[in-house]
Amino acid sequence: MARIGYAPGAYDLFHVGHLNILRLAKQHCDHLIAGVVSDEMLELTKGARPVVPLAERMEIVRHISFVDEVVAEVVPDKVDTWRSVGFDVIFKGDDWRGTAKGDKLERDFAAVGVEVHYFPYTVHTSSTALRRALAQLDGLAPAPGPAAVAPVLPVHEAGVLSQA
Repeated sequence: MARIGYAPGAYDLFHVGHLNILRLAKQHCDHLIAGVVSDEMLELTKGARPVVPLAERMEIVRHISFVDEVVAEVVPDKVDTWRSVGFDVIFKGDDWRGTAKGDKLERDFAAVGVEVHYFPYTVHTSSTALRRALAQLDGLAPAPGPAAVAPVLPVHEAGVLSQA
């Protein structure tokens, strides 16, 4: 019988940490379902909407070779998601291990026979850190004006810059 894995996440500002979890998850199951958390659920659980909208995040994740299927996660309770999607193992970053939410996840899934499997959290990057860096860059960016606009260089029909 095929082992079905589920890797939920926001997958906002997709980065190498997301890729690592999906790659590792696929090594521990036969069929990998990525659950992309909806904009509304992110706002409810994290207090902020994602930078990249749900449809675009799902399209990005759908094209990762390790992922066999993508679903929108639209309910806050992972066991409710399990009831509708069906999986044998759920994958999370180990930043959940030993936390109140991780302990609850383990208890809830033990009750229905689903394994919780943790993978190393990619410490050097996260969507939160990327959001912070973008906000900082946005604050430092020069105001649009003549100095911020690159000059337009004339191009010949063959696509070669002219020496004019």
